[in-house]
Amino acid sequence: MSKRIDRVNQLIKQTLSNLLLRELDFKKDILITLTRVKTASDLSKARVFISVMPEEKIELVMRSLNRNIYRLQQKMNKKLVMKRVPKIIFEQETKTAKADRIEKLLDELKNKEKTDSIQNKE
Repeated sequence: MSKRIDRVNQLIKQTLSNLLLRELDFKKDILITLTRVKTASDLSKARVFISVMPEEKIELVMRSLNRNIYRLQQKMNKKLVMKRVPKIIFEQETKTAKADRIEKLLDELKNKEKTDSIQNKE
């Protein structure tokens, strides 16, 4: 990936994060994180990956984001000084859920090993 695309990804992530904080009103018990941005090399579109806690609220958040995407896109177009501002596409982040699952499995294995070693000592 080129340095230019990396800079565009960071700029979009930072600008969109600020817009989400100021423009959209989510309940206090919902934590939304923009985990990463993946912009096409021709700057036609930017896939913005969203992580939500608690995970049960992801559908609610995605609906809200997609319902307000036009307004967010307009504000991005005004804020970013670029020849071509990529079209925003929101997607659910799946890597964090996978990493969470792997971490839980490793914890289970570690606990099982401790239990086995205690039983072997007896």
